[in-house]
Amino acid sequence: MHLTKKPEGILLGAHFSIAGGLHNAVLTASEYACTALQMFTKNPTTWEERRLSAQDVQQFDLARKKSGIESICSHASYLINPASPDRNKYERSQEALQHELMRSSQLGIPNVVIHPGAHMGTGEKKGLQRIAQCINRAFEKVPEARCRLLLETTAGQGSNLGCRFEQLAAIYHMIEEKDMVGFCFDTCHVFAAGYDLRKKNTYEQTIRDFDEVIGLELLRVIHVNDSKKGLGSRVDRHEHIGKGAIGINAFRFIMNDPRLKAVPKILETPKKDGLTDYDRLNLERLRALISN
Repeated sequence: MHLTKKPEGILLGAHFSIAGGLHNAVLTASEYACTALQMFTKNPTTWEERRLSAQDVQQFDLARKKSGIESICSHASYLINPASPDRNKYERSQEALQHELMRSSQLGIPNVVIHPGAHMGTGEKKGLQRIAQCINRAFEKVPEARCRLLLETTAGQGSNLGCRFEQLAAIYHMIEEKDMVGFCFDTCHVFAAGYDLRKKNTYEQTIRDFDEVIGLELLRVIHVNDSKKGLGSRVDRHEHIGKGAIGINAFRFIMNDPRLKAVPKILETPKKDGLTDYDRLNLERLRALISN
């Protein structure tokens, strides 16, 4: 596979598959000349947990050392809902989060991205409290955890929480181990939630709002995704860079913002379609936006 030169000082990558072994995500990222990577540590669509073997950890560590990839984050299962009012679902989410923290710590992955969850009609306040309680309990149950949990901004579909920066800040203020928590900024989700990124002035206002409400020092990962739906649509549908409702300018702002230079930027755009390798196209599109 053709290798593209890695841009100096930019942490850029995509979410890659763990099919055939966790280490394969690292090897794939390296083939795309990535300096950052997001991956699952298990099948995200099942409650069945994955127990890591010594070989799993060894293969992963070796692949990472050979790849030279500087930043790796994992993404927690989509089934986890820390805001769920259903006791059984809440307990399962709690246990799944604990397992994710353990696996990521075993692999030496420093950041774990998680969706805050949906309150399922029980109200914002109670939902936010349940999320914080779930996180507090998870770190209490897994004191050996060495990874930071990143709350991801959401589009606000249904009763999903985290679509406003104030909601995320409210969770953070209820967390006991604050040094173990950070945030992930998803461009598609933020835009769908009503924060405009398309023009320089609205982009700057959004970044200022995030900084004032949460703090840029707590921003650990950015998901760079265009949006199939419009501003404030509350619909989470990712689109290729520059081909959606957000447009190319927002990504030019992000790729050249000195405040965000050290923050890993991860693609979660649609993958291959026939012979077209969209990961390669989207990565090249983002790299081309970087000013020398």
